[in-house]
Amino acid sequence: MGRMRRIWQPEIYYHVTMRGNNRQNIFLNDGDFALFFRALYKANSKYPFTIIAYCVMNNHYHLLIRSPEVPLSNIMSIVNKRYSECFKRKYNFNGQLYETRYFASMVSDPISLLNVSSYIHQNPINTKGIIADKMENYCYSSYKYYVQEKESPYPFLNTKLLPSIIATYPEIKDSDYCSYCENFRLPMEEEKSTQSQGVLT
Repeated sequence: MGRMRRIWQPEIYYHVTMRGNNRQNIFLNDGDFALFFRALYKANSKYPFTIIAYCVMNNHYHLLIRSPEVPLSNIMSIVNKRYSECFKRKYNFNGQLYETRYFASMVSDPISLLNVSSYIHQNPINTKGIIADKMENYCYSSYKYYVQEKESPYPFLNTKLLPSIIATYPEIKDSDYCSYCENFRLPMEEEKSTQSQGVLT
């Protein structure tokens, strides 16, 4: 049976995750993380896209991404293929780097964008082996750019949308996006579902 065709809607953000085969580390040092961001640059130069949250961990990564011009699979194909080729060449690695095709789920409403982005940003402090004392202290996450309120160094990273959602919904009690992100707690049933999909380490 052939692979199920992925659904692409250009106006929708997707929560994309990719994990190393057998949960192996696919980012071993700072140079590897740099290679991954170069792969994102390369893909963005060909097919413009927007990311509003990301977190790259040692054995997996998360992107909250929208592709307005081409199917998201076009972008992910460039990113994953380019990074895989660089990794294999760098470490003389043979075999399957990734566990499977990337996982992608639609995030179709503003509150869900806040929740999914908060979950992504909390990864370094919620993983089995906590790797940062604070979210903003983890180097390979977009959260620090929200805390610092500085211009993003990446042309594909938009840090304006999520804070604007907070201002749009008066029922949200948090004063700003960072407060929302710090206070977010994933409901138990959603956490179990997320773990079953292999998103967490």
